[in-house]
Amino acid sequence: MVIQREISLRPYRRGFHLITSEVLELVPEIRQMNAGILQVFIQHTSASLTINENADPTVRQDFESWFNDAVPEDYPRFIHTYEGPDDMPAHIKASMLGASVQLPITNGRPNLGTWQGIYLCEHRDRGGSRRLVVTVYGE
Repeated sequence: MVIQREISLRPYRRGFHLITSEVLELVPEIRQMNAGILQVFIQHTSASLTINENADPTVRQDFESWFNDAVPEDYPRFIHTYEGPDDMPAHIKASMLGASVQLPITNGRPNLGTWQGIYLCEHRDRGGSRRLVVTVYGE
């Protein structure tokens, strides 16, 4: 079985946000799979996806702090600035983290570790709604 769905997420504020439950809710067919692969791709260049800690929200705050220090908005050599000071840093952060994640499916659920979840990494102050392509294949 192969399922592919394009889904839109509500706008999130800048930061790192757990979206695992949203993805699972919007693609309920995952529950029918015994074994397979879940691939989530974001159709944007200023937001990204990653998998990390799903329990302590301070991890998400620390991610935001570290990335803001590593890629500052006031970097004087940026020339792509006409969409605002957060735009070029958002592109760099998105490239560092990546546009997709892939997870195994076992017995109708993503086979994540105990403390893992899918993050939407919103790198813009006003990024708006984000589109994901979710592909599930398996049996």
